[in-house]
Order: sequence, then C-alpha cells, then structure tokens
Amino acid sequence: MSEENLYTFENPEYRKTYWHTCSHIMAQAVKRLWPEVQLAIGPAIDEGWYYDFDAPFAFTPEHLSKIEAEMKKICKERVRIERSEKPRAEAIAYMQEKNEPYKVELIEDLPEDAAISFYTQGEFTDLCAGPHLDHTGRVKHNGFKLTSTCGAYWRGDSNRKMLQRIYGVAFPSKEDLEAYLQRIEEAKKRDHRKLGKELGLYMLRDEGPGFPFFLPKGMVLRNTLIDYWRQVHKRYGYVEISTPIMLNRQLWERSGHWEHYKDNMYTTVIDDTDFAIKPMNCPGGMLVYASEPHSYRDLPLRVGELGLVHRHELSGALHGLFRVRCFTQDDAHIFMTWDQMKDEIKNVVKLFDEVYSVFGLSYQIEVSTMPEDHMGDEKDWDFATETLKQAVTEMGKDYVINEGDGAFYGPKLDFHLSDSLGRTWQCGTIQLDMQLPERFELEYVGADGEKHRPVMIHRVVLGSIERFIGVITEHFAGAFPLWLSPVQVKVLPVTDRAHEYAKSLVAQLTDADIQAEGDYRSEKLGYKIREAQMQKIPYMLVVGDRDVENNTVSVRTRTGEDLGAMTMEAFIAKCREEIDTKKKEV
Repeated sequence: MSEENLYTFENPEYRKTYWHTCSHIMAQAVKRLWPEVQLAIGPAIDEGWYYDFDAPFAFTPEHLSKIEAEMKKICKERVRIERSEKPRAEAIAYMQEKNEPYKVELIEDLPEDAAISFYTQGEFTDLCAGPHLDHTGRVKHNGFKLTSTCGAYWRGDSNRKMLQRIYGVAFPSKEDLEAYLQRIEEAKKRDHRKLGKELGLYMLRDEGPGFPFFLPKGMVLRNTLIDYWRQVHKRYGYVEISTPIMLNRQLWERSGHWEHYKDNMYTTVIDDTDFAIKPMNCPGGMLVYASEPHSYRDLPLRVGELGLVHRHELSGALHGLFRVRCFTQDDAHIFMTWDQMKDEIKNVVKLFDEVYSVFGLSYQIEVSTMPEDHMGDEKDWDFATETLKQAVTEMGKDYVINEGDGAFYGPKLDFHLSDSLGRTWQCGTIQLDMQLPERFELEYVGADGEKHRPVMIHRVVLGSIERFIGVITEHFAGAFPLWLSPVQVKVLPVTDRAHEYAKSLVAQLTDADIQAEGDYRSEKLGYKIREAQMQKIPYMLVVGDRDVENNTVSVRTRTGEDLGAMTMEAFIAKCREEIDTKKKEV
C-alpha cells in the first residue's frame, strides 16, 4: 500500500484504529454523562465498533442522542490520546479505585509479570492494548452514528451478567456516513428473515431454534438450486455419495473431532456405544474411499456430497439462515496424486467461476497459510501453499495472504463473495489436506506397483445450501431471476368467463416445466397485479375476453412493464430461453 494511503480508510489497519478510537470516545461520553456506569469491553469490529456497559438504566434512543452530542464535543476538543503502562498490581488497584470491576477481572486474567497498557484522553483513562489515533479531533464530529443497542452477556457467558451493548459506525466524512446508512436501510429491506416470511420460503420456530423449516415455495427454490449444483458437478466429472448422519465415537476419535470438536457435536448412546451426529461429511467420505482399492488410473477421484450436518451453536449466535444448527453442506472431496494438485485446484476455481457468475456474484480470493498449531511436515505445507498461489496466479487472478489462518491439516483458498450492496460473504473454500488421508490410511497403487498416500482437497462452492439461499435472497432482494423463482408466472383472469382459459394456460406452463399459478379470486385486477408484484413473481399473464378470443396472453413484468399481447407458444419459448440460459434479470 502506498504511503499516502496508510492513513486513509483504504487501509484496514487505519480503519480499525479509527473505529477503536471512536469506541473510547463513546465510553468517555457515557462516563461524562453518567459516572455511575461501569465499563466492560469496546473493540472495533468489521463495520464500526461496540462497547459493553453495566448501567443502572436501559439505554434508549434519547440516551444515544445525548451520547452522540457529547462525543461531538470530545472530537471538537481535540484531546491528546496518550499511552502509559502500569505493573499488574498497580493496574488492579487503579481500576478498583475507579470502581471498574470488569476491568479488574480482565487484568487479573493477564500474566503476573505483564505490563498493563492504558490510554488516556483528558479525564478519561481506559485499559487497552491499542493502538489509537493521536487525538480525538482525528474523528470527524459529523461522521459517526450510534446505530443500535442490545443485550450482551459478560464475556459471552450466559451464566454471567447481562450488559448493554451500544454499536456505532464512523467515516471520514458526512457523505460517506450517509451513503453507509443508506446501504444499511437497503439491507434491512433485503433481510432474508423478513423476505423469507413475506414470500413464504422458510421459517424459524421457537420449537427448533437454529433448525430452519422450508415451506413449499422455499423447497422449490432449494431443489432448483440443488438441481443446478448436480448439473454443474456432473459436467465437471464428480460422482455423488451419501454418508450416514450418525457414526460412532471410534470414527470421530480417529478423525480428531472427538478431541477437538466434541463440544460442538450432538451425541447419544446406542447399545452402550457413544455416537455423534456428524458436524461435517469428511470422515464418512474417507470410509467410502477406503472401501475399495484404488489405482493411480482412478485419480483424480472427485466425490460430491450434499450432506446434512449438525453443529451446536450458542443461542445468541443464531441468525436466520446465516448461522443455524443444521445445514446441508455442498461438500466435495477430491483424492489425487501430488502432481495432480495444481490442475485440480484450477479445475475447482473454474467451477467456482461458473457458479458465482450465474448469480452475479464477484469474489476476492484469500490464501490462508500454515497456523502455529498445525500437523505435518513444513516442507509439505510449503509445497501445498506455493501450489495454491501458482494455480491462482496462472489463472490470471489476484489473491491476498491471510497469514497463519489455514486449517490445522493444510493451507486453503477462501472465496469472499461481493453482493449487489457490496457486502462480502465467505462461502466457497478450497482446503488442501495432507492429514486425513494419513489418519485413515488411504492408499492407491502407483504406476510403480507400490502403495502411495493420496493428497486430498476439501471444497464447498455454496458453503451451505441454507446460508447460500439467505445470501442470494438478500442479493436479489427476493426478486429472483426467472430460473430460480419459486413461482415464475401468475395467470390473472380478468373475468369469471376467462377462468377455464386461464386454467388451460397454467396446465400448458406446467407441462413446459414452468412454475405457474392462477389467481381465480373475485378481486379487482389491479389488486391481483399489486399482490403478484409484492410476491416478486417475474411474469403475470393478464387474460380477458379478447385474449380468449384471440388465443393470446397479455404479459406484464413484476417491475410494471407491459410487454403486450403474444401467443402462448411465444411466451413459453421466451421463458424457456431465460430459464435454460439462467438469465439474471427479467
């Protein structure tokens, strides 16, 4: 990054420092207004910051307005921000004197010999590792907004006290802030939980927290997506398997999940043996590969699985279809020789390209390298990481390095998708694995007649069916392209006399494999059209006496465009062309 961009929002580190400083300015404002409020933690996050407070009252919108006004004063004061250190014992005494028990607890968890850092701005001093801006005037007084409040357990522990969390966001200019707030308002309209309910796609119930229900229209969307997934994978040379949803403890111990992932697994006992519902498909896939001998001529072997997995998530972390406790992972495991690795990575990236382009999603690639807690020889890691980089570069694509964030068993490529609002979603991943083939003693017979260990790729393109449906619901704002729409055509008879003709049109559309419905209610035509538009149905066929007489249909789009009259044959051909080519817009 160029020198002039180091201190701009283009630099993620500067952006994080800016937002972290804002969190301290907000905390200072709260303490000025209500000295009795106790401080917890206040980090920068992906978009802005939050601070957790223990207050004897509930923060309201009126409170937030007062805090914002005080924050503006602090920014205008241009108070210097200075770092200092205290020995652990002195730091504890200092925070005890200030009646900040949450800070005391944080300090007590630090090593005995640690030097504890503080940041001071005017009368306000906070425990913090930093860094911060040099003075409060760096934050533009008209460029921030406190956006919301919610409850948050101290240290994320539901057995601890519930605190109050205030979120905020800031930008270098008022214009940037207003643009961001407009995007947030648009995102609220696109919230997949809201649209899922309005469009009758899916629901979430208290009887099954984190376990989504798919409704009839949602199942049409889901099955269309899965059908497309299968078509693509068949063309790219994959076979499909299905492995059991529940397997015994011995398997999970062998894979390492029982030791490292047990707290996130649902377990039971059958015939005095521990079993677990699978949190991922990989171990079952290993058993399938090991079930028969393989030759180098069989490789690469590309094995896909749409496997339902279950993972225990904390209730506070659940969020619509984005964070659930059961989901269908569109897994594939590719078994190959070491010299096939680069070509297979390219093949997967090519598949990803095709799939994401169909939905109009662009992406950025991140190469995650060897973590400190890793398994295997560093030479193998270096070779695998370099192969990932070379494969991406040779395809003419850029990447960024995410140092030390690879899986414990191998490096990976993560695909961060950008939607129509510019938001990013981590969906696709390509992970190289040198360890599971070792743990499960997988083998193939090489050209030399000797047994060798294959290397393996784990990869998902959608991430999970459920989460991807949530992503594209928001990306398209519920107005899915024709090929994905649960209802593609609504037939609207103008009079009762046109009912039979309308029903024959629905039958013709259904025979052409087009999802169609008729609206035969005794409602005004304008009402029916508005309702179909609210349901974001791509096409409406308005049929009256003249259409019956001429054997035509009057075509309207959900955006209100009148395409005029056409024959049913012409309309069906138009729809089939849009569906077969997966046209993105109607």
